[in-house]
Amino acid sequence: PACGCGNFLIIAYRELRALEIEVLRELNPGQRQFEMLADVLSVVEVDQFHGIEIGEFPARIASTALWMMDHIMNNRLSLEFGRTYARIPIEKSPNIRNADALETDWAEVLRPEECSYVFGNPPFVGKSQQSQTQGTQKRAATGDGTLDYVAAWFIRAGEYVRHVEPGSLPPRIGFVATNSITQGEQVAQLWPVLFDRCGLELSFAHRTFAWGSDVHGKAHVHVVVLGLDRREEARREKRLFSYPDVEGDPEETRHAALSPYLFDASGLRDPHLVVRKRSRPINGMARLKTGVQMIDNGILTFDEDEKDRFLSDEPGAERYFRRYIGGDEYINGFHRWILYLRDVDPDALANLPAVKARVTEVRRYRASSQRPSTRRMADYPTLVGVDERLDRDYLVIPNTSSERREYIPIGWLGPDVVANQKLRILPNPTLADFALLTSAMHMAWTRAVTGRMKSDYMYSVGVVYNTFPTPPGYTNENADSSALAPLAQAVLDARAAHPKATLAELYDPDLMPPNLRKAHRQLDRAVDRLYRRAQFASERERVEHLFTLYERLQAPLVAKAAERPKHKPRRT
Repeated sequence: PACGCGNFLIIAYRELRALEIEVLRELNPGQRQFEMLADVLSVVEVDQFHGIEIGEFPARIASTALWMMDHIMNNRLSLEFGRTYARIPIEKSPNIRNADALETDWAEVLRPEECSYVFGNPPFVGKSQQSQTQGTQKRAATGDGTLDYVAAWFIRAGEYVRHVEPGSLPPRIGFVATNSITQGEQVAQLWPVLFDRCGLELSFAHRTFAWGSDVHGKAHVHVVVLGLDRREEARREKRLFSYPDVEGDPEETRHAALSPYLFDASGLRDPHLVVRKRSRPINGMARLKTGVQMIDNGILTFDEDEKDRFLSDEPGAERYFRRYIGGDEYINGFHRWILYLRDVDPDALANLPAVKARVTEVRRYRASSQRPSTRRMADYPTLVGVDERLDRDYLVIPNTSSERREYIPIGWLGPDVVANQKLRILPNPTLADFALLTSAMHMAWTRAVTGRMKSDYMYSVGVVYNTFPTPPGYTNENADSSALAPLAQAVLDARAAHPKATLAELYDPDLMPPNLRKAHRQLDRAVDRLYRRAQFASERERVEHLFTLYERLQAPLVAKAAERPKHKPRRT
């Protein structure tokens, strides 16, 4: 389905014909039985290949290209046996349907009982890039509006395989997909449908790798390859291909079960376990919040030059400017400014005409918004937006961070700085909080379950922080551990030893100072020992251990939810 110009079909046809020639070579080593084998020289034919393609021109190309490949492989067969082999007369043709794959009954193209494989690379379209038609199609297939478009193909394939008649061998499924469906919130939305409703099982998978490149050699997209079978037909040994370098070659391992997060799930009671978004921490940690969401259309926000020009006209406003920092500013060592007017007295504002003009502009902008929540804020034009005042230093975690970094750069900001919505905020943190959040254990959990932008981490409060399995016995009350605090301080001291370096430079894997790396390694070992005595040999071991803890952590919550009545009693 969605076969395009037929690339996957053509290559599959070529490789099956090549395997067929190899078999014939073994059956006829001396090339003495060509005439006897002539009637069975090629049982792989183009009419066994089917596709659905929305574009008429690509559909025609796919049919023609399959015939061209058939001709090429016939010539190769002729060379192998020293005799001319051609399909004359031509009686069979590829079956390429010019149609929309999500609007077509696949069983009308090929009955599932007659199908061996459903495979290809369906369209990669994120939620925000989908057209209205694509969004409607996806919701019809998935019942969910937040999934990527490619998820619809997995569910349609699962439904197709599910309806195979008893006694028939169901087709196998293999799709290239964006890695987003194996990360973050999409896992909990998509995979229970595939596992439970469609009865599928992961049989093989390629973890994230870079696919395709432009003229500058940069990867177009980061993808995974996922192979699924009906549960009763799934292979006992699952194959997992991991890419230490996303643009390099894979390393293969074999396991009894694979998680939808693409790691060994053999140690889990439920290999289909998914991490669901939680509104509150389930791990004993304090609540993590989001920075200020500015609702000003940039009216109260200034860079350094804009601030200087504004103050040249309105010098009395200087006391109301505060540094304004988001994730990009925090990591790369710069800041912007905002007019912070939360505490300004009306008489002071009346004597600052340029500031007053900005406030009036904010009021008009909010009042003209289509969003009711923004219109309501028009009554409070001196407030920047959703703002929780902090009177002590607080911990910040950037929402987005490069996947090249071994650690997400986190740290402290003071109450005189306004953090925006691109930073996560932990009020009243301890050094032990910092130690736990900057540890290799927390990074392993983040890399396994968080969503990504291409391959960069998008730190999720609900999926990552609120579900992170803390060490046994951990609670927020006993978090300030004497064992972790000095090691956490050593990391901060190592950073402070390089005052001119930005966090981006300090945590660049090629530039990271030895003293900082050493401090992190010592901290990692201490945190690891809180989880178990034996050392972790790899990040994958850490992830597998964390998932066993998460399985225990969320089990009481699942049981409690099951005890609740499905419907609230009606009042009379």
